[in-house]
Order: sequence, then C-alpha cells, then structure tokens
Amino acid sequence: MPPTTPVKRKRGEGQWKLGHREPLNPNERTKKDDDGLNVRARIENVYAKRGFDSIDPADLRGRMRWWGLYTQRRPGIDGGRTAALEPEELDDSYFMLRVRLDGGALTTEQLRALGEISQDHARDTADVTDRQNIQYHWIDVVDMPAIWAKLEGLGMVTTEACGDTPRVVLGSPVAGVSADEVLDPQPAIDAIVATYVGNPEFSNLPRKFKSAISWQQDVAHEINDVSFIGSVHPEHGPGFDVWVGGGLSTNPKIAQRLGAWVPLDEVPDVWAGIISVFRDYGYRRLRHRARIKFLVADWGVEEFRRVLEDEYLGRRLIDGDAPPTPEHPIDHVGVHKQVDGRNYVGVAPASGRVSGTILVALADAVEKAGSGRVRLTAQQKIVVLDVADAHVDALVTQLNTLGLQADPSPWRRATMACTGIEFCKLAIVETKERAIRLVEELEKRLADVVPEHPISIHLNGCPNSCARTQVADIGLKGQVVTDAAGNQVEGFQVHLGGGLGLDSGFGRKLRGLKVTSAELGDYVDRVVRRFAAQREGDERFAQWVLRADEDDLK
Repeated sequence: MPPTTPVKRKRGEGQWKLGHREPLNPNERTKKDDDGLNVRARIENVYAKRGFDSIDPADLRGRMRWWGLYTQRRPGIDGGRTAALEPEELDDSYFMLRVRLDGGALTTEQLRALGEISQDHARDTADVTDRQNIQYHWIDVVDMPAIWAKLEGLGMVTTEACGDTPRVVLGSPVAGVSADEVLDPQPAIDAIVATYVGNPEFSNLPRKFKSAISWQQDVAHEINDVSFIGSVHPEHGPGFDVWVGGGLSTNPKIAQRLGAWVPLDEVPDVWAGIISVFRDYGYRRLRHRARIKFLVADWGVEEFRRVLEDEYLGRRLIDGDAPPTPEHPIDHVGVHKQVDGRNYVGVAPASGRVSGTILVALADAVEKAGSGRVRLTAQQKIVVLDVADAHVDALVTQLNTLGLQADPSPWRRATMACTGIEFCKLAIVETKERAIRLVEELEKRLADVVPEHPISIHLNGCPNSCARTQVADIGLKGQVVTDAAGNQVEGFQVHLGGGLGLDSGFGRKLRGLKVTSAELGDYVDRVVRRFAAQREGDERFAQWVLRADEDDLK
C-alpha cells in the first residue's frame, strides 16, 4: 500500500470555547497567573509604600493597566530608538493615569477634582482623549491611594481604563439634552458599567474591547469593537442598530452591521453576549490577531450573529435596517439649543490638551453660568450643558480666555493628536505640540480658504492609530524619514481621504508619500489649496482625493 500523507492539524488559536486554554503568549501567562484586578491591593499595600523600585515587572508592564496605569516614556530617548530598546530601558519611574468617564459625563464638582488631582499629583498635566477619558502624566505610584480616594469619593474610577478589559463606553456628549435625540441611551451605559466594569467575568479578554452607545452617530461607531446606534424600527419604534468588529491600528477594519435591531432595555444583555463571544472564541495565541475584528472577519457577520443568538442569548434578535447616515460629521462644537430650550456649548481645546489649572477654571466658569454639567467628546472636545440664553455670551467669552474656543477655526476644530513621543513608549515622533503649532500655522496660511466642512487632520506618533489616522481626511502616521539633505528626522507617512459616515473607509496611502515634521505646514497648505481649486460642486475632500491625480496629492 502507498504511504499515507499525515493529516496536518490546524494550529489552535487559543480559543477557550474550543478547549485551547493553555497560555500561548506572555500576556496570557501573566493573566492566568493572576487577574489584573487583584493588583489594586498590591499597589495600595506594597508599591505605594515602598515606591517604584518595589513593583513586580509583571505588574508594572501588565496588570497595573487594569487600573489605568502605564509607565511613561523616559525623557531624552529619540524616536529612532523606540523599537530598539527593551521595555525597562524605555520606562520612566512615573506613570500615565487614565480616568475612565463612561459617556464623558462630569459634574462640575468632579471636573474640579480632576483639575486638583492634576495640580497636586500630575505637574498640571491633563489631556482630553478621543475616548472621553482624562489622561494624566507624571503620576508617582506613592500618590495612588490619595488619587483613588478623591476620584472614588466623587463616583469616578480608573477601573479597567486600560488592559485586556471592557474599556470606557463611549456615549453622546449631548445624550438626554439634544433636540435631535429620540431615545436617551444613558440607562444602558449605566447598566453596563454598574454590572460589568470590575467584574472578573470580563476581566480577562483576549485584548481590549471598545464600546460605543449613542442615538446619534457622534462616537466613531464604525471603528469600535461593538456599537449601538439609534434606529427607528418600522414596527417596534426607537431602538438601536448593532455594529461589530471595527478597529484601526496596523490592520484596520470598518465594523459590520449585525443586521439586528435591539430595544433600549435589551442593550446591556446583547452587549454582554457579544463580549462573551469575544472572551470565549477570541484568538489568544497571537496577540496581534487578538481583537474581535479578526474573529468577525474570519467568521463573517452572519455566523457571528448565529453563535451570539444560539449559544449566548438563547433567542433570535429582531432584524433591522441601517439608520440614515448624517451628511457631515457631528462634533457638537458651538452653541446649540437643547430640547428644554437651554443651550449646550461645545468648545475645542488645542488637540485635547488642557491642564489641571484649566479644568478648575472651567468648573468655576460653568458654575458661574448656572450649570453643573460638562461632558467630554470622542473628538477631544468639551461640551457644557444647561446654559440659559442670558449666560451664553459671557460663558463663551470666559472660555475663550482659557483657550477653549466655541467658534474655532476649521483647522483647530478638526485636528486631533495622540500623546506622542513626549510620554508614550511606542511613539516615534512628537504629536501634541506639533499639532498645536500646525494649527496656528494653518490659521495664518489658510485664512483665505474656508472649507464648507472642516478638513480633519489627525497626527499619530506610531502605527497604532490612537488618533485615528486612517479615517482622517489627512492622516499623519509618525515615523523617521529622510529630509532633503539626507538626514534622518521626525516625519509622517501620509494617508489621504479616510473618513467615517458618508466617507467611511481608509482612503489612499500613496507609496512614498512622506513629509518631514518641519515641512508639514507647507504640505497641508499645498494639498488643501489644490482641493479648493479643483473641487467640483459640493464635493468633499475625501471624494476629491479618490479621483485626484497622484501628483496633486504630493
């Protein structure tokens, strides 16, 4: 008999549901050894008393993230060395601390406390992130018990602000007050946070899990792991359309519609079912394939829905159609009427950068205007709610003095940036300050060019796309580039014509299209003027990019 060919077994992907539970990479081993939630006790009882040098490496570069703590980049390390150094060589003895603010909701009392923590413990640093968090730097582990006491005493947490966990749930900054909102989803967000955040049931996921719930399409739902977006069913009325499998980084994917309509009171259960599918079937062998987007892409959305319904929900979901797509992005900047006749005022910090001093002054200004509520947005903006007509002008004037503009230039309004090399260990180039300088430059150079809709410019310090470079009109991914003199300098690879909403997709990445940081203003000026000259009718920037000659994009 001829020899038989051995059957080649497909390698397991570390899916728990299929019996692949052995630790398959160092991160999985660390999580198996001890749940990240348990590190809180060691921080309070050991590390805060003995200092940075006492921290176990597995806690330092792993489990402490479950409580919002990352080591920050040691000063003086240039971007060209980022990938060449070991983690302990990049680590500073201070931390970035992320405060999770689900739905971006804050009272002025909470806002003031956030500012005071910055002043007392973070060298007056504070950034508004594009996930509605407040992010500090220069945090000393010895201060963490005092920081937690102040935060938690006012109902704020850092629980699972990072790590392989359910991260902050994005929500509309105008939920409950917008005249355009049919159904307020805040009860669903509150239920998810109360039931599942800090719950060991979901504290060991294959990777991070990002969620968004909003009636309006103002939370970048196309690039979240799961999103619930407002939709009116012809028979059942207002509810939510479900999207799964979105994400960016080095392998970007636009989320897919599940084809299901969910009533408000069922959103938490469906969310729990989806995250359970991810926990049990998600790929744990290779960390770079561990996001839910890879599972959805491999299975297909129909199979994903079948598994969700058959194995986790035990019932069929109601079929639903997609809600209409807004004609332009929604950022809530400016003065707008609330459903109750009062106003909300959206302002634009420079690329999300604020400070503890600004946050305290903002709390004072909001209270002086007769309001007690503020919200952060998924576009690094701030919205003040409940402002009476009589107080709007005075509030806007005062906010302008704080650098918080309610009528910003289109360049300030649509520019975002990640943390960058100033603090991030993964970054290759500076981003925050470079974005601020770029906006100031464009406001002068392009004063005569006023686009009908702001042209978004997103700067990212590395390929991970925390600032969503692939879905920006002009996306700038930091890297070391060669300048005209042959020197290796900070620069960016350029992505053009990406977007969400009507322009949902990743645009064009032209081979070799790179620009030095110093030449960035020249480049943006050049490409925007070409768009303005060649634009046809009401054509959007992203549409023009898709048809433009390559030479016009350089």
